[in-house]
Amino acid sequence: MSAYLTTRRTMLRGLGVAMALPWLESLQVWGQEAGTTAVKGEAPVRFAALFSGNGFHRDHWWAKGAGKSMELGPVLKPLTEFRERLLFIRGLYNEEALKGNIHSSQTGNILSGAPLESGGGIRSGISIDQLLAKHYGQTTKVPSLVLGCEKSNPSVHKNYSMLYSSHISWSSPTTPTPLEVYPALAFDRLFRQDASKSDQSVLDAVLSDAKDLRRGISRSDKQKLDEYLNSVREVEQRIERAGQRGELQGWRPALDKPNIPRPADGIPQDIADHMRLMCDILVLAFQTDSTRLCTLKLNNDHSSLRFPNLGVDYMIHHLLSHQESEDWLKVNQFFLEQVAYVARKLDAIQEGSRTALDNSIIMYCSSMLTGSHDATKLPVVILGRGGGKLETGRVLDYLDKPNRKMCSLYLSLMDKYGLHLDQFGDSNERLAEI
Repeated sequence: MSAYLTTRRTMLRGLGVAMALPWLESLQVWGQEAGTTAVKGEAPVRFAALFSGNGFHRDHWWAKGAGKSMELGPVLKPLTEFRERLLFIRGLYNEEALKGNIHSSQTGNILSGAPLESGGGIRSGISIDQLLAKHYGQTTKVPSLVLGCEKSNPSVHKNYSMLYSSHISWSSPTTPTPLEVYPALAFDRLFRQDASKSDQSVLDAVLSDAKDLRRGISRSDKQKLDEYLNSVREVEQRIERAGQRGELQGWRPALDKPNIPRPADGIPQDIADHMRLMCDILVLAFQTDSTRLCTLKLNNDHSSLRFPNLGVDYMIHHLLSHQESEDWLKVNQFFLEQVAYVARKLDAIQEGSRTALDNSIIMYCSSMLTGSHDATKLPVVILGRGGGKLETGRVLDYLDKPNRKMCSLYLSLMDKYGLHLDQFGDSNERLAEI
């Protein structure tokens, strides 16, 4: 046993703050207690579902081959470095989503496969992330983290509530899980015990505890702790700066300038900053084991976001999705860059013999293949090896197979977490090869 092995301690504490720690070899976390002869616990397996609306460029979402030789279509080029650790899945569909054939009816059940109530009512089904949270979420400070980069839309479109287009996570059939679009509040939820004490830096609050901890850990853990604390400080500083720029996203306001004072902690006005902050918060949440379950909705289906950072400011995302243009491809790649960013950050976090990416299942999907509402073969990519339980570096094509339901994929993924169900959504069988 290492001479540096200390008693179980996974939190740094300060006034009004409790900040979870990353995996450190000197600390007995995730399974082993002092005085036992058990093998040191492995890092937990996390699950994240990332979503973007309105599909992708018809001609450029594809992959073929395997491993290092896998070829990726232009939309997926940002994931090139992860070819050996991804699954490209083609041909899955959500049967209930085909009934409405419109954005809301294809998104509100993307993670559940449940039938949706029409006529402006609200009824879907519990989503895979929340089902996992009910079974395993109580082991962490935050049972599940539900993040977004575009606010919910409460209107009705073609007989379906637009809340379906705005929420992929559902804690009950009638309750979309509350969506956090404010980076500062998401950050506070992870690290603050009393959100009212928000005038003090999280790091400043726990600095004394961190100094005490450094005296009892190994040299490599000291370096890892310093890197982690620096990353927290960087996110704090970026949140503080967020919203100070004047480059507006999405819909156009009636005023050129605000007629009320700017809130201290708001939504970043640059969509690239907003997405990166939410990606960083997801990574921090997993890195600190504050939660093991997260959904990140990068935008709504039927989205109103614009992308001045890409020079694509002349049309909202939803309308752009109906044009198979170079600008549409550029926006597609921008979303995939966020997925690659999350994967890269997780892969830089060493957890024993694996990285945090190896210990995660990161699923990225949309509720349609193209902007023409084609939900017969959904775009799905999975990154990470699920703690060694997923064989990656493959292209799986289910288009001509009898079982090609999204809920069959979810049953297979839940098996990796030890949750074995006879049925989920519209499926009672697993997906072959997962």
